[in-house]
Amino acid sequence: MPSAWQIADGEAQDWQSIAAIENLHLVHDIPKPVPGPGEVLLNIKAVALNARDMMVVAHNPVYPAIAIPELVPCGDAAGVIEAVGPDSKWKVGDKVLFNPVAWVDGPVKTFEESDGTGAGSHQGTLREYAVFPDSRLIAAPSHLSFVEMASLAAAAGTASHTLFYNRIPFKKGDIVVAQGTGGVSAFVIQLAAAAGATVIATSSSDEKLSTARSLGATHLINYRKTPDWGAEVLRITNGQGADHVVDVAGAGTIEQSILAAKHGGLVSLIGFLTESKKTDLVAPIIIGAKTIYGVLGMSNVMLEKVVELYNEHQLHPPIAKVFKFQEAKDAFAELTRLSAVGKIVVEVGV
Repeated sequence: MPSAWQIADGEAQDWQSIAAIENLHLVHDIPKPVPGPGEVLLNIKAVALNARDMMVVAHNPVYPAIAIPELVPCGDAAGVIEAVGPDSKWKVGDKVLFNPVAWVDGPVKTFEESDGTGAGSHQGTLREYAVFPDSRLIAAPSHLSFVEMASLAAAAGTASHTLFYNRIPFKKGDIVVAQGTGGVSAFVIQLAAAAGATVIATSSSDEKLSTARSLGATHLINYRKTPDWGAEVLRITNGQGADHVVDVAGAGTIEQSILAAKHGGLVSLIGFLTESKKTDLVAPIIIGAKTIYGVLGMSNVMLEKVVELYNEHQLHPPIAKVFKFQEAKDAFAELTRLSAVGKIVVEVGV
């Protein structure tokens, strides 16, 4: 019988706390679900972790959808279709990605509309089998392993959203700043470079920056050695600034991100990994004619753009570390360290 990891009820904790991982427990002998009309039974082969997943496991209020007891966490997944319901457009044996956001195309969904698989009351993907509607699946790049496929959904989908589907159109030759070398940032580097941008990457160590270069970054900034990295971006660009700065940390880095963007440039906000603080951003935004864009979720169309670029350039995603299904707690422990370059993936089945 299939197995799944579930979250026990508990007190809210720091999402980077190792103790919070004890909320996870492995449950066996779960009945295999049966797909209905327009649905498939997915044999999940791999699940990738995101910072949001640890927030959910920790019942941390920084993520607004608190997990119900016995929730299966995680949203990223890849697998093979084992059975199809009536009128499904898929066929048995298809290899697919799962979109953790219920957004196919059109205007951005609200947080409440987006489903949020693996959070709140929406059962997630850290299990062997799940039934999903046809609309949540995307054909996977054929040259990737299941581990690689699973890493794409949230991180690469978010990178695709911020690069190609924001309010200022992407142009070949743009200068893009990727902040850090975590999951989304690594995909920003890779996808932007593949699409013809010049990428400036920042990170906390020269070792991580070496990986950023291998993903396509042209210019590298160690922000521990150069804390005023916004000014360094201006120096690299001869005082012009970047067309687009992708900010993953939030309050602790937004001032530098705005400084690094050119006059009329774009800053995309995709994370809040640093503590909140009071900052007056109004004057530099107005005087710099800069656009601040909040990135929420990814549509099927955005994920299909990822698949297109991956197939065209035969790209492979950056994988930091792979854990077996029984080692899921160890995978979450690795996530809390925030030291991985690329994605942490749990291999559910073989």
